[in-house]
Amino acid sequence: MSSVAAKAPAVETPFLRLAREYARSRTALAGLAVLVLIVLAALLARWVVPQDPYDLAQLDILDGMMAPGALGGGGWTYWLGTDDQGRDMLSAIVFGLRTSLLVGVVATLIALAVGVAVGLLAAYAGDRVDGLVMRLVDIQLSFPAILIALILLALLGKGVDKVIVALAAVQWAYYARTIRGSALVERRKEYIEAAQCLALPHLRIMMRHLLPNCLPPLIVVATVQVAHAIALEATLSFLGVGVPVTQPSLGMLIASGYQYMLSGDYWVSLFPGLALLVTIVAINLVGDRLRDVLNPRLSH
Repeated sequence: MSSVAAKAPAVETPFLRLAREYARSRTALAGLAVLVLIVLAALLARWVVPQDPYDLAQLDILDGMMAPGALGGGGWTYWLGTDDQGRDMLSAIVFGLRTSLLVGVVATLIALAVGVAVGLLAAYAGDRVDGLVMRLVDIQLSFPAILIALILLALLGKGVDKVIVALAAVQWAYYARTIRGSALVERRKEYIEAAQCLALPHLRIMMRHLLPNCLPPLIVVATVQVAHAIALEATLSFLGVGVPVTQPSLGMLIASGYQYMLSGDYWVSLFPGLALLVTIVAINLVGDRLRDVLNPRLSH
């Protein structure tokens, strides 16, 4: 017997394989890096910016409408300028990112849970249940998302929780249709038939066997829908029916500076708009790469 044992080849886990495939795209890596920085800045907002922009005690009206790079009375530099209330725009953008990300992620998770439950039930039950659910989904998707959200917020009123409910209500149909299509394919496979022959509970078959094999397309759709939810929330806030003034998002920051655009004070709206654009582009880059990695037909 040889004194030197042959080393067994390392087994690559599915996560490592997906990470290696994802890392082949430098553009996707750049998008992921930017997204991680944005999320960290939003989570650590109180420690990474010089001012709490919504604490009136920290605002100085004499520093209002200062241009980017100007030195304020408090001794710090306003790198992105200030608004009419003396609010540091860099601090306001970081705090606004926190609200926008919170609304987008929570609304997506709620819509995902509802859509998964409805779509799985439709695919597994079939026949009349499937037909009824899909007709509801078709009706939902036939209306513009912004129109439904506006109607719901007109009924519910302003508030972060109200915006989350409205966004979840307009998004669940996307997930229901996506998982229903995947579940119909998986339902015809032998492992589902074997589970049914063993008389396993229907809920266990759906959650333990059917759902895990339908996750890849859901992950891609959920990632892209986060960006869609953030953009939709910004639109609603810009129109004045979104989050309240006490919890402003990027959309409200853009709206608050819109009146100053023609007077030359562009920075009040421009920089929040750029932050919103960068966030949405970064999320879409990550989602597009996940689609390529998780879709076997697109992998090389």
